Amino acid sequence: MSLKRFAKNTAIYGIATILPRIVNVLLLRLFTSELKAASFSDATYFWIFASLFNVILTYGMETAFFRYYTKLKNSKKVSDTAFTSIVISTAVFLLIIMTARYKLAALLNFDVRYFTILIWVVILDTLVVIPYAYLRVHNRPLRYMFYKLANISVYVISIIFFFKVLPSLDLKSISGFFNVENNAIYIYYSNLLASAVTFLLFIPVMKDFRLHIDRKLWVQMIKYGLPVMAAGLAYVINENLDKYLLRNMLGREIMGAYSATYKIGVFMSLYITAFRLGAEPFFFSHSEHKDAKNKYAEILLWFTIAGSVFYVFIIAYMDVIARFFIRKEEYFSTISIVPVILLANLLLGIYYNLTVWYKLTDRTRYGMYLSWIGALITIVVNVLFIPVYGFMASAWATLISYGTMTVASYLLGRKYYKIHYDIKKIVFYLALSTFAVFIMYHYFYHNIMIKTLIALAYTGLIVLLERKRLLYLK
Repeated sequence: MSLKRFAKNTAIYGIATILPRIVNVLLLRLFTSELKAASFSDATYFWIFASLFNVILTYGMETAFFRYYTKLKNSKKVSDTAFTSIVISTAVFLLIIMTARYKLAALLNFDVRYFTILIWVVILDTLVVIPYAYLRVHNRPLRYMFYKLANISVYVISIIFFFKVLPSLDLKSISGFFNVENNAIYIYYSNLLASAVTFLLFIPVMKDFRLHIDRKLWVQMIKYGLPVMAAGLAYVINENLDKYLLRNMLGREIMGAYSATYKIGVFMSLYITAFRLGAEPFFFSHSEHKDAKNKYAEILLWFTIAGSVFYVFIIAYMDVIARFFIRKEEYFSTISIVPVILLANLLLGIYYNLTVWYKLTDRTRYGMYLSWIGALITIVVNVLFIPVYGFMASAWATLISYGTMTVASYLLGRKYYKIHYDIKKIVFYLALSTFAVFIMYHYFYHNIMIKTLIALAYTGLIVLLERKRLLYLK
């Protein structure tokens, strides 16, 4: 593949990955205007278990598919084995869980209607995991993007219909389907419609697969995939356990407000995702170059600098941003988590940069270990301190978890793949930006002019200190 085509494909996959996340952030404005915090908690509860079941039902088979598809010459055997494995396990899961759905719904504190919709969404999404991967290994980025955009388009259109069009129609008096007390179920309906349409669109792709399993290959793929699943479960815990515990320990209203304000931290996540899409291919393609380690060190420094500027400016205009996306006053009870969550996500981005050592030395099991260290910290801090400090304990748990993972990865990297990062400057910019954020948030929250001056002063200081590097880059 030519470099030009590689860049084009990366851009297309980037759009397909980032755009749905941007749309979900924009929908926050609609959700917080139409839903009470308690109802938004029910929608968040859906997303928590959807992500959990997704990790369990795919059990690392997607990653194993990519690995063995490129490793073995008989790619057809790999495709059929991966797809058939997912189909069989999904069918067994569906049979068991639908039989026991009333008991499971009660156990998980779900309305059985919500739980049934959740199961079908997860089933449909799982069945298209390997077909999505199949498109990627066959270099069909445009078709891949079409399916991703079709999914998010159906979801958005459904959301708009249920929340904006439906109230003006008289359908509620005709059908009990539309006559609901808690309109959070409309989000469930929208997810189901989007998943169903995507599944139907994928049927022509699925015809390329044959229902057949090569047992020897399957065992190898399972062994490869299970550690990936374990790391995925740790990630789900890091991202979602706080919300689950807040719902059960402090109530639906607090959890709903926390989940909404937490999403403002997604702005940092979007920056990290965009960066990873460009950086990860570079890490692997550049690994054999003599100056590879110097480049990796330079990349992390600039990632930190750009991320810290982003962090400072988000807080500078946080009041405006929050008022735009969050429409009901009850959600603002948890707005104080935003600076902590943004910093936590910035540290997570640094962690992703530092993981280059275990990816290039084939020690990926350390990724699982580090993820579980973070997950254990998340569990312990939330369980111990939510009763004492409330929802702020969850925000700090996220920061401590990602901070620990970052430090641990750096120390292990020094042992197995030493890169001379400019740690002093990285720590300096993190500390200085955090100090600037502290001043802006606690003393000038409603004074946009002063906050803007602080943000510009911070940026100006970086330009002054890094002028030689900037000239070199230019």
